[in-house]
Amino acid sequence: MSTVLANGLSVHVERLAPPEPAPGAHRTAPTAVLIHGLALDTLASWYLTLANPLAAAGLDVVMYDLRGHGHTDRPAEGYALDDFVDDLAALLAALDITGPVVLVGNSFGGTIAFAYAARHPERVAAIVAVEAAPPIAAWREQMPRWLSSAAAYLPDDTLAGIDGRGGLGRRARSIREVITQTSLMRDVPASRTSPEERIAAIGCPVLCVYGGAATVGELAPEVRRLLPQARIVTVPGQRHTVLVDQPDSVRDIVLPWLLQSGGLHPGHHQLACADQ
Repeated sequence: MSTVLANGLSVHVERLAPPEPAPGAHRTAPTAVLIHGLALDTLASWYLTLANPLAAAGLDVVMYDLRGHGHTDRPAEGYALDDFVDDLAALLAALDITGPVVLVGNSFGGTIAFAYAARHPERVAAIVAVEAAPPIAAWREQMPRWLSSAAAYLPDDTLAGIDGRGGLGRRARSIREVITQTSLMRDVPASRTSPEERIAAIGCPVLCVYGGAATVGELAPEVRRLLPQARIVTVPGQRHTVLVDQPDSVRDIVLPWLLQSGGLHPGHHQLACADQ
């Protein structure tokens, strides 16, 4: 585990390097930054889903725990969307990542990706957003309901460590603490939205993946209106947890799209995946 000082926080960062190029070959691997969702999520979910396939496909993969989550510092205040975007900008600077990056975000992580791209369009080569929407008025209207669902997700008995070793209990306590001991539940719904013209000015390729049984996909028409270049894919019958529940399906959507549209060039691609 490594930590990086960024925006005044000790941030937990993990990195997966792509395969070494063949002798004599010259290759600069594009960087993919993987951004997890709120409260119920940490960077660990990427290890179970997209991190290793993206690295094997030739990307330099960076994952980090958001403020208040996992092994990153948990300040009591400062959980507006702008704070998370500031953290991402500071992390890229601390890691000396200066070129355009591929941002891959799950849930609120995708919203962070859109907000960062609206602020720094020249720094983003592509966006992959799983069960996420840009920070527009319709998104902010939905956030209280989504956060209430997350807060109600954990029954009280999950705090007891029912696996006999305390593993589940530790994770549940961490989730409960970020919900109850920080300003997250107040700050996120009150976050400043991005002006629609700033979202519409995002010119990079965009891929949005939604679960067919989830409610975030209701914002897909707004995404399409503001970002006509976006490819929108729905995985039938899947809930908001589509990334974790169907990692192979998400991988088989994301990797071919990156090869075709998102900055992953044929010389980098190592995995054989059929487009869908």
